[in-house]
Amino acid sequence: MKAPVLAALVALAALAGPGLAETPFDALIARFKGGDTYAGFASSNGRIEAQTVAVATKYAGRVTEVLVAEGDLVEAGAVVARMDDRDAKAQIVGAKAAVLRARAALQLAEAGVMQAQSALDVARTTQARVAKLNADGHAAQSVLDDATNALTSAEAALAMAQAQVADARALIEVSEATVAQLDVMLEDLTIRAPIRGRVLYRLREPGEVVAGGAPIVTLLDMTDVWMNLYLPADAVGPLILNDEARLILDPASQFVIPARVTFISPEAQFTPHSVETETERQDLVFRVKLSIPRDLLVTFEKYVKAGVRGIGFVRTDPAADWPAELAVKLPD
Repeated sequence: MKAPVLAALVALAALAGPGLAETPFDALIARFKGGDTYAGFASSNGRIEAQTVAVATKYAGRVTEVLVAEGDLVEAGAVVARMDDRDAKAQIVGAKAAVLRARAALQLAEAGVMQAQSALDVARTTQARVAKLNADGHAAQSVLDDATNALTSAEAALAMAQAQVADARALIEVSEATVAQLDVMLEDLTIRAPIRGRVLYRLREPGEVVAGGAPIVTLLDMTDVWMNLYLPADAVGPLILNDEARLILDPASQFVIPARVTFISPEAQFTPHSVETETERQDLVFRVKLSIPRDLLVTFEKYVKAGVRGIGFVRTDPAADWPAELAVKLPD
C-alpha cells in the first residue's frame, strides 16, 4: 500500500518568515516551471510518497486493546494491539492434557510389550520341550501342534504390542505439535509492529469483532520514501538507474534534497490526474521514481509528514554537472 508522505522540514522552512525577497531557489523553480531549463536536466512536479504497512490480525476475534494512537512512533516488535485470547488459552490446556494422556498410553503400551515378550519366552520354551518329547515318542503330535500354535500366537501378540508403542509415540508427537501450534496462535493474538514506523491510521477500537486478516493499524515506513515524476520519452531515454537526482519541496524551497533514480517505467502512460493540467495529462509519459537516502530519512525522521508536493530534477546528460542552484543544501 502506498500513501503520500514526508513534509521534510516544514518547521524549518517557516523560520524564514513571511515577506522575504525571492530566494535563488524560488527563482530556480520559476525558471524550470517556465521552461527555461538547463541543458542536460529535466524536471517535473511530483508528490512525496512512502511505503505503508497494514498491521492486521491473523485470526478472527474481538479486539481487547489498541495500544497506539495515530502519529505515534513505534519500534519493530512493539505491541500495537491485543485480541481476546481466552479461547486459545483453553485450547492449549486441552492440548497439554492430550499430551499427558498420550504419554500414559505409551507407558501402557510399553508394559504390554514386556508382558507379550514374557509370554513369548514361555511359549518358546514350552514348544521346545514338547518338540523334544514328541521326538522321543513321549508326546502326541497334537500336543506339539498346540505348543507351536501358542508360540505363533505369542509372537503375534508381541508384534501387536510393539505396534501400540509406535502408535503411542506418534500420538505424543501429534499432541505436542498441536500444543506448539496453539502457542503460535496465542502469540499471534498479540499484534506487533513488523517495522519501525509512525502510526498513520488507527482503524479498530477495543470491543470490535473483526475477521481474520482485518487491519488494525497502518504504519508508515519512514525509511522508504520517494517522489514519482512523469517525464516524456526524450527525457527518460538518457536516464540511468541509480543516478543522482534532486528534490525541492514547496514548503521548504530553500533546501535541496538529494535523491537517486531507483525506477524507470518501461511502459508509457497518461500523466495522472493529480499531477498536471488537463492539456498535459493527455500526453504519454514515463514514471520515474526518485528515492531519498535512508540515512537522510533517519536523520530528519521527526519531520516526516504526509502530503508534500514539490519538484524533482534529473540529469538527461549523465556527464552534466549539477548547477550551483541545485547543490545539496540541508538544514544544520
